[in-house]
Amino acid sequence: MFVGGCASPGAEMPTQQGVELDKYSGVWYEQARLPNWFQKACVGDVKAEYTIESDTTIGVTNTCRTADGSTKTATAEGRLASDVKPLNPAKLEVRFAPQWLSWLPMVWGDYWILKLEGDYQYSLVGTPDLKYLWVLSREQKADRQVVKSLLDYAETLGFPVSEIEGMQR
Repeated sequence: MFVGGCASPGAEMPTQQGVELDKYSGVWYEQARLPNWFQKACVGDVKAEYTIESDTTIGVTNTCRTADGSTKTATAEGRLASDVKPLNPAKLEVRFAPQWLSWLPMVWGDYWILKLEGDYQYSLVGTPDLKYLWVLSREQKADRQVVKSLLDYAETLGFPVSEIEGMQR
């Protein structure tokens, strides 16, 4: 297990041990995130639903409320990271690009489960380059102490948590 210090981009990022994707599947609500271009239009009610498609793939449906009150939806395919041996269910790749582009490595983005709390009630998800980070929970209203604890852990990994945006307030 990782103990203290700061990870640098490209360094081996620790992930949650023993992830079971069937327990991880279902609905998750975003509590906090690092700003990113693809969620710029999202102003609230951000949620993700993960469904098991096979032993190595998951379906992803993300939704959020935009400033005009409409709902934005994005669907994707997730899979166990292909460059990780042995396969590790905490290290996933997600593709929002069309299926016919799935052969291109650049259309797959990292989705690493860094830490779970409360028997799959909270999840810290990020990327090893430290550019993307989310705190997710099973309930819309999360325990602020658990969210803070996960963000404190993310900071020890080198994530710029001072830039975090909170969504569910």
